[in-house]
Amino acid sequence: MDGTGGEAESEPDGKAPGITWITGASSGIGRALAIHLADGGARVALSARSVEDLTATVQHSPDRMRLFPLDVTDRVATTATVAAIERWFGPIDRAVLNAGTHSPMSLEDFSADTARRLMEVNYMGVVHGLEALLPRMRARGCGQVAVVASVAGYRGLPTAAAYGPTKAALINLCESLKPDCDRAGIRLQLVCPGFVDTPLTARNPFPMPDLMPVEDAARQLADEMEGDGFEITFPKRFTRKLKLARCLPYRLYFPLVRKATGT
Repeated sequence: MDGTGGEAESEPDGKAPGITWITGASSGIGRALAIHLADGGARVALSARSVEDLTATVQHSPDRMRLFPLDVTDRVATTATVAAIERWFGPIDRAVLNAGTHSPMSLEDFSADTARRLMEVNYMGVVHGLEALLPRMRARGCGQVAVVASVAGYRGLPTAAAYGPTKAALINLCESLKPDCDRAGIRLQLVCPGFVDTPLTARNPFPMPDLMPVEDAARQLADEMEGDGFEITFPKRFTRKLKLARCLPYRLYFPLVRKATGT
């Protein structure tokens, strides 16, 4: 965990300016966001399990990107990674806790193993990141954390019996933490994407309305992270519909979902 994307720009005694840390940065939104931020001049620390994929991403901008391989389900390794990033490159000013996975699960293939695996990655992976980051940001009285959940956490959706609960848990977690973070000077933001064209959404066995190119999603996420809003959603046309659907009674909600997803 020494930033094998290249030589450190400064020794621990002369730390460089702050950096953005992105988990789940080897593909999908995380990778696209890392590239977008680096192209805009930001210094980015990238974490994911795949060293090969991270290395390929770092080659896009080796002077602004550094890789820190990490399995976010490993609590000790997550704490050590945050410490390594700050030791070599200065304080993490901004973190995007984006690591996650998706396995479709319905009645026919219902499995506690699948549910547990997704909860460990999608939910506990974020918890481990927050545990490592928040005390440091609290001590500095500043910092920004964006937690990537999903509109799948708003209400239940077909084949999301394992995935949706992890995202619902993240939404509740961020809502619960926000008042404390506000008092500590930490900007906590909740990111709830709709359908974005990534390797994960490619696993969905149903039509995905308003499917958004991943580069567009990364640009919008980066733009909205500059604001002070709590929740960031995209694509707006689709996420507005999902927000309205949260208010529907079940007798209207379930027929609407069946029609929309063809299930």
